[in-house]
Amino acid sequence: MACDEPTAVSGIFTRQNSSSTSSLDFEPDADYKFVESLEERYKCAYCHLVLRNPHQTGCGHRFCQQCILALRELNAAPTCPVDKETIKMHEVFKDNCCKREVLNLHVFCKNFPDCSSKVILGRYQEHLQQCLFECMQCTNDGCQDQVLRKDLKEHLRQHCKFREERCQYCNTYVVLINIENHEKNDCPDYPVPCLQNCSQIILKKEIEKHHAVCPEAEVDCPYKQYGCHVKVKRGKLAEHENSALREHMLQILDKNSRLEEQISDLYKSLECKEIKIQQLADAIEKCEKEFRQYTQLFGNNNNLMVSTQALASHLDKSARLESQVKQLIQMANQQQSKLDLQPLFDTIENVKQKIALMETYDQRLVVLEDQSSKHDLQINIHKAQLNKNEERFKLLEGTCYNGKLIWKITDYQKKKREAVEGRVLSIASQPFYTSRCGYRLCARAYLNGDGSGKGTHISLYFVVMRGEFDSLLLWPFKQKVTLMLLDQSGKKNHIVDVFRADPNSSSFKRPDGEMNIASGCPRFVPHTVLESTKNTYIRDDTLFLKVVVDLTDLEEL
Repeated sequence: MACDEPTAVSGIFTRQNSSSTSSLDFEPDADYKFVESLEERYKCAYCHLVLRNPHQTGCGHRFCQQCILALRELNAAPTCPVDKETIKMHEVFKDNCCKREVLNLHVFCKNFPDCSSKVILGRYQEHLQQCLFECMQCTNDGCQDQVLRKDLKEHLRQHCKFREERCQYCNTYVVLINIENHEKNDCPDYPVPCLQNCSQIILKKEIEKHHAVCPEAEVDCPYKQYGCHVKVKRGKLAEHENSALREHMLQILDKNSRLEEQISDLYKSLECKEIKIQQLADAIEKCEKEFRQYTQLFGNNNNLMVSTQALASHLDKSARLESQVKQLIQMANQQQSKLDLQPLFDTIENVKQKIALMETYDQRLVVLEDQSSKHDLQINIHKAQLNKNEERFKLLEGTCYNGKLIWKITDYQKKKREAVEGRVLSIASQPFYTSRCGYRLCARAYLNGDGSGKGTHISLYFVVMRGEFDSLLLWPFKQKVTLMLLDQSGKKNHIVDVFRADPNSSSFKRPDGEMNIASGCPRFVPHTVLESTKNTYIRDDTLFLKVVVDLTDLEEL
């Protein structure tokens, strides 16, 4: 029974003319363009296309494996379409010799003429996996763009809308099409205007703190408790206090007068309570006197019941009077505590002193504030100039003018970890020059790799920067460049990579911006070699990179 599966096919055709361990193969039904015209002996007698997994019949004709099976499915006794002879399936065998010849036929790349490669048919698919002119989908999530393989790196770095870019405010990596929404809604360091229209720009995370001191925010007058219900901007609060000083003092005096009246009323109420207490005390004393008289009058047994009833009545009355006395004493104590006006007197005294100081030093304070502002402005100008000079001195001290750079990278493990975590993907060296008035250059390193070397290698690039004398130099930059990882053992087992600048590359034209696109080696040195304990490229968590520009035929200005 015919079967399309390779396992079943191997069971049907057990004969073959030679053994082969070749893993070469090609895709059927593709439009291959052969370098030389395809000979008839390499064409299938049934489909007339190039033979794939050729099998030869007893009559000497060759068929594709799938074609011979198709013939068998059509007819239990298939016939050869060439000579009409019956094909005996036990005589069919796999023709490995012909297969090798077919797989070694040379074909043009399907991207011809852009790609001029000529490859053997068996390596055709392998070539397409590497062909620079093969269209492929962008590797960024969400991007459906189709680009040539040779343009993929530039697309990922510059053109893809789904590439990750660093937020200019918080340094978080965000997909490019979402970066504007991130800045406005999620970025804590995004500058926003104050909601109180004070014209200041504040970081979003500090907006609440700013509102607590914003000079444009409206606040209650400090004398609200004395009756001033004005709301004024914080920056004009002192002006309001000065302008409304008389009104504030009158409000304080008015409230003080009302408090004094309340105190007078409390004193009168207290005197009434004391009089009532004295009356109750006299009533208690009278009751006690009557009780003693009743005791003397009703001392015999006959009058015991009457005496007991009278005694109980007087005791109840005495208890009620005693309870009323306690309540009055408690009320008197509460009223006395309300009369404690010392805190109020202290507050009034403090306000008076504050007003006196404000009146005395107001004019002097204005003069001092004006002088302080002028001094602060001068100090800020001097600080900015000092910082600028210090940065320039540091650059001048470490700058080389002989076309050579020795770049010391310290804290390697920390910087590599930052690169792995995506916080700082690359680091740049200080600038160096080919001469005092020559090309301005620098190096850029990706400690966790870039492009094809990401995660496995250190990537090292050469960068042409904008210089002060570019208008006098020859462009494009054409010199040979040597990149080196220095061996710190003294044995000079340096790792070296050399390339000559491509004059047709945009990396070596005269820079339009601060610097051109970097060019160099994405797979400069594997991490396994660099970090191996057998090597001494890293010592004390420090490594040295060297860049040398060949100054041959380079004219000095």
